[in-house]
Amino acid sequence: MEQKVKIKEVVSITHDVKQFKTEKPAGYNYTPGHATEVSINKEGWQDKKRPFTFTSLHDADHLEFVIKIYPDHDGVTEQMDALEPGDELILRDTWGAIEYNGPGYIIAGGAGITPYIAMLRDLKRKDKLEGMKLLFSNKTEKDIILKAELDALLGEHATYVITDQKDTSHKKGHIDQEFLKKEINDFDQKFYVCGPPKMTKEIAAILENLGADPNQVTLDDQ
Repeated sequence: MEQKVKIKEVVSITHDVKQFKTEKPAGYNYTPGHATEVSINKEGWQDKKRPFTFTSLHDADHLEFVIKIYPDHDGVTEQMDALEPGDELILRDTWGAIEYNGPGYIIAGGAGITPYIAMLRDLKRKDKLEGMKLLFSNKTEKDIILKAELDALLGEHATYVITDQKDTSHKKGHIDQEFLKKEINDFDQKFYVCGPPKMTKEIAAILENLGADPNQVTLDDQ
């Protein structure tokens, strides 16, 4: 079922990521990690749907999405870059993209962190963050989405990996097999992986190779 909602607020999070807060329809329910298909209520764009994960908690009085803008794709996110409060989005039914199954490692690349934002916020509220760790890969430090909040949520358990910036103060390199062997002592635990499709597929294979149970690895890609 389609629902039209007005945008209430637009905030720039990084140089190419925006946070959109919208109205919340009565009775519209979801759980942390769930997503919906979104389109823009403008001529020619109503049927162009893209999946986005809710970053707001399910009982908030508004909906929130954190969306990376791809200006070179000539698509939905490029159009969203120009949206302002008062413009409308079209939402559909929700579905479970990712769900919390217990403490473990989140391994994310770029916008792949977005499915976990509501999950971490929910765990914080329930005082259940213990055991959660984050390995978050980005091209440069300025690409890190909601770093201050992630630091506040996870403290020393948030590890940032920078691939394309020489002078970074964080770990430099890629999340590959050697990196994971150094960072993780025990692969008999849960893993949540989300990033570009190639990265997600490669990390899933690496985790299995290092002894992780594929049934304990939750995969999603951006």
